[in-house]
Amino acid sequence: MPHGKPAGVRCVQLDAQQRCQLFGDPRRPAVCAGLAPSPEMCGPSREHALLWLQRLEYATAPGVRQSG
Repeated sequence: MPHGKPAGVRCVQLDAQQRCQLFGDPRRPAVCAGLAPSPEMCGPSREHALLWLQRLEYATAPGVRQSG
């Protein structure tokens, strides 16, 4: 996605199993390569991890006010 991926929009690089097709590829965006999953992020299930990513995406979307 040459102009970035808007929050809430599925990445065009995800395959049918929701796996990154650019994983390990030098073309993979720095923001993706720099994401460091943690036990807290991954949690006990895939659903937990996807919800965590959704919240992270929303919290970092342009125009969203940060609390704190």
